[in-house]
Amino acid sequence: MDKLFLELLEKVRSYNPKMDIDKLTRAYEKAKTAHEGQLRNTGEPYIIHPLSVAQILAELELDCDSLVGALLHDVVEDTDCTIAEISREFGDGVGIIVDGVTKLSKIQYTTKEEQQIENLRKMFLAMAKDIRVILIKLADRLHNMRTIKAMSEEKQREKARETLEVYAALAHRLGMSKIKFELEDLSLRYLDPVAYREITESISQKRKEREEYIEDIMTTIRQKLDELGIRARLMGRAKHFYSIFRKMYTQNKSIDEIYDLFAVRAIVDSVKDCYAVLGMVHELYYPIPGRFKDYIAMPKPNMYQSLHTTVMGPNGIPVEIQIRTQEMHKVAEFGIAAHWKYKEGVSGASDMDEKLAWIGKILEIQNDAVDSDDFMRTLKIDLFADEVFVFTPKGDVINLPAGSTPIDFAFSIHSAIGCRMAGVRVNGKIATLDYILQNGDIVEVMTSSAVHGPSRDWLKFCKTSQARSKINQWFKKERREDNILRGKELIEKELKRIGYTMSQLFKPEWVEQLLKRYGLKSADDMYAAIGYGGLTVNKILSRLKEEYRLANKAEVSGQPLGLQQKKKKGSASGIIVEGIDNCLVRLSRCCNPVPGDFIVGYITRGRGVSVHREDCPNLKAEKQLPEAGGRFIKVYWEDEYTGGSSYLTELQISAYDRQGLLAEITSVLYDMKILINAVHTKTTKEQIAIINITLEISSKEQLDMIVKKLSRLGGVFEVTRNNA
Repeated sequence: MDKLFLELLEKVRSYNPKMDIDKLTRAYEKAKTAHEGQLRNTGEPYIIHPLSVAQILAELELDCDSLVGALLHDVVEDTDCTIAEISREFGDGVGIIVDGVTKLSKIQYTTKEEQQIENLRKMFLAMAKDIRVILIKLADRLHNMRTIKAMSEEKQREKARETLEVYAALAHRLGMSKIKFELEDLSLRYLDPVAYREITESISQKRKEREEYIEDIMTTIRQKLDELGIRARLMGRAKHFYSIFRKMYTQNKSIDEIYDLFAVRAIVDSVKDCYAVLGMVHELYYPIPGRFKDYIAMPKPNMYQSLHTTVMGPNGIPVEIQIRTQEMHKVAEFGIAAHWKYKEGVSGASDMDEKLAWIGKILEIQNDAVDSDDFMRTLKIDLFADEVFVFTPKGDVINLPAGSTPIDFAFSIHSAIGCRMAGVRVNGKIATLDYILQNGDIVEVMTSSAVHGPSRDWLKFCKTSQARSKINQWFKKERREDNILRGKELIEKELKRIGYTMSQLFKPEWVEQLLKRYGLKSADDMYAAIGYGGLTVNKILSRLKEEYRLANKAEVSGQPLGLQQKKKKGSASGIIVEGIDNCLVRLSRCCNPVPGDFIVGYITRGRGVSVHREDCPNLKAEKQLPEAGGRFIKVYWEDEYTGGSSYLTELQISAYDRQGLLAEITSVLYDMKILINAVHTKTTKEQIAIINITLEISSKEQLDMIVKKLSRLGGVFEVTRNNA
C-alpha cells in the first residue's frame, strides 16, 4: 500500500513539483486508518481502491484537492467520518467534492432503481458546483470495472449496464475518450461475454496482417511529409471492442467485413499543418464521398477537434485518417481534464463555464421532470445522442442531437422564440415542424405575435430534453386550470375503463404517498402534471391499484369484508368468484392471467366464468356488447391458495440476433426451473430476433423475475408479455 502511495507521489512530482505533498500524505494516512480492517471483494485491503482512483486522476494530471478527494471519497460512506470533519481538516473544497461523490445510502427508497436515479440527481447537482466530482466518480467506476470479476454474475451485469448507460456516456460528454473506451469495453465484456470473446479472438488472429497493412500506409504518408517539410507523429489507431460490436450489430456485418479496425492518426504542430496534411492525403488516396468531417472548424460539444477523412487505401480497403494538433490530441484523450481550470500553476480556460453549460440544462430537466423515469430517459438522450450541425441565417453554428426538428432548433435559440414559432424555412424553403434536420441545413424560424404558445403535439416529435422541458414548463405555468381539468378527465376516463371508482383508489393516505414520491404539494399539482404530460395516468393508477390490492388483503385476513368464508370455496384454479360458490372457472387463454395480476370475471354462456387480466384487449371488445353490463363480475386470487397449479403465459423477447442467444435464454429458464411449453422464433431483415416463448409459471412475482433476468442477457433490448 505504501509502495502504491510512493508511486502516486512520484507521478504527481513529474507534472506538478509544487503540489502540497503534506496535504496529500495526511489524506492518505486518514484514509488508511479509516478503512483499516476493511477488505474489497477481491480480498485486497480496501485502501487499494482509493489509491488506484487517485492514480487514475494523476494520469489526468489533476490538482491536489482532486487527489485528496479521491483518497477520501469512500470514508464518509463506509466509516464513521463526517463531511464536517473532512472540511475541517482538508478545506471546504475537498468537503464539497467528497460530499458530491458520497451516495445517498442512508435514505430508504422504494426500489433500487429509484435510489440509483436519486444518486444521479445528487451527483449532477454536485457537478454544477464542482466538475471534479464527476472526474472522481469516473475514476472510481473505472477501477471498480477493472476489478469486477470478484462480484457475482448478476452484479457484474447490473454494474456493466449502468456503466454503459450513464458513466461511459458522461465520459463521452466530457470528451474523455480514453476513459470512455475502456468503460465501454469492460461493460461489453460482462454484458455479452460471448461477443466480447469472439471479437478479441478474431482481432488477435489477424492483428499482424492489419498492422503490416497500416505500417505500409504510414510509410507512404511519412515519405510525402518529409518531402513537404511537415513535422508529424504518425500512429496506428486500434478500434476499441465496443465500437466493433456496435458496427457488427447495427450494420449486420461480420468482423471480416469491418475494414477500419485500425486507422492512421497524424499529430502535427499547427492547424495550418492539419489542412496541409489533409490535402496531401487526398492526393495520395481517393477520398470516399460523404466521409469527410471537419471538427476543427466545428468542434463537438465535448470540445473534440480533429479532421476525419476516409480514403480508399491499397487493395481497395477503406482506411480512416485522423489529423489533429498535439493540443487537440490531448483534449481528445482527456477532455475537460486537458485544460482544467483547477490545475495548479496553469491558467484556466476562460470559456470553461460555456463548455459545461450542458450540465445546467440537465439540472433544468431534473427540476422539471416529476417522473424519475422521464428524467432517466431524457438524460440518456442528452448524453448519448450523436450531433447534427445546422446554421442560423447569420451563419452561427448550432449543434443538436441527431434526429432533431425545427422545434428543437427554435428552443435552443431562446424559449420565447420556440413558444411563438409560427413556421420554419429550411434552406430557403418552407418546411414542416417535424422535419428531421440534416448537417449543413440553414434554419430560419418564423415567429408571430398571434401565436400564444406551443402545441401539445410538438411533444410527439421534439428530440431535445431542452425543448420538451420548455414546452412542459409553458403548459405547466400558462394553462394550470386547463391542465387540472384535463388531468381529472384522463383519470376518470381510465377509471371507467378498468372498472374502479375514485372512492376506491383515491384514499387520502395513498394520494399523500404519491405526492411525496413525486415531490408535489397538492392533488391539484398531480392533476396538472397529468394534464400537461409530466406524469402518466397509468403510473398513478398502477400504484393506487397496488395499494388497493394490499389493503384488501389486509381486510381479508382480519375478516371485516366477510371474504374469509368465501376463500374456502375457491375453485381449483385458485380464483374466488364474488357471490358464487363452486362455479366453473377458467383462465382466459387470450391474456393468460397469473396470480398477482389485476383480474376481472366475465360470465360466459355454458362455460362458467372466464377470468381475464384487466388490461386484456378482448375485454374492451366485450364491453361494447349491449348485454355486457350484467356479465362482468368481481373475482379474486385466493391468497391462501396452495394447490401448486401452474399458469401459462407468453413472453416476447426482442434482441439483436447472434449465435447462442436462444441457448442462453433456455439456460436461464432451466436454472430457474421454469417449464417451457412452446417456442417460436423469427429474424427480421434488420437481424432482430423475435422470440415468442410460452412458459408455465406459478405467480406474477416469478414472471417479473423471469423478465428481469432475460432483460439482462447480452443483445436483449425488450421483454414484453403478450396479450394474445
